[in-house]
Amino acid sequence: MKKNILLLLPIVLLVAFAGCSQPKPVKTIENLKAGIKGETTASAKYLAFAEKARMEGYIPIAKLFEAASKSESIHAANHSKVLESLGEKMEAFTPEFEVKTTAENLQAAIDGETYEVTTMYPGFLEAATAEKVDKAVKSFTWALETEKKHKEFYSKALDALNSMSLVNLPVGYVVCPVCGNTYDAAVVDPNCAFCGTAKEQFLTI
Repeated sequence: MKKNILLLLPIVLLVAFAGCSQPKPVKTIENLKAGIKGETTASAKYLAFAEKARMEGYIPIAKLFEAASKSESIHAANHSKVLESLGEKMEAFTPEFEVKTTAENLQAAIDGETYEVTTMYPGFLEAATAEKVDKAVKSFTWALETEKKHKEFYSKALDALNSMSLVNLPVGYVVCPVCGNTYDAAVVDPNCAFCGTAKEQFLTI
């Protein structure tokens, strides 16, 4: 009898282990999809804003929008990789946005980044941490820290535009291809402050 019980024990443990498997991180999956949609839309929107800035003769601001567009596309790609690792796929969608004057576009960008920094990504991080999705925590953190920098760049650009003194704005930018971190090309760390990627791999905008 004891021998039979011992033989059955591994099977019982296996069944118990299977029953205790982690449930799908439903909230994080939902947030990853929202993040992909938001970052993809931002990338397309900033590219259109860059074109508008060039048309209006604001080349330094156009460069900023182009750099931010590239950065947002990297965030979207990172979120997509995490989503796929969870066995999920992103539904097809079409980015929707409006292009106005460069001053209005900068304000819209500031508003968008402010929402991401103060509300969206902090909420995403809270859920991903609770659901123990480490890859999502990393991707959301990289995006959050980068959006803080974008917000600052946009605020300075709008101030410069309002005072018609664009000469003090950066003339170029570099973007980390791994996490999307964005730098003034004149002030670059030897390695990305967020993910450690060497500056030699940065993308020049």
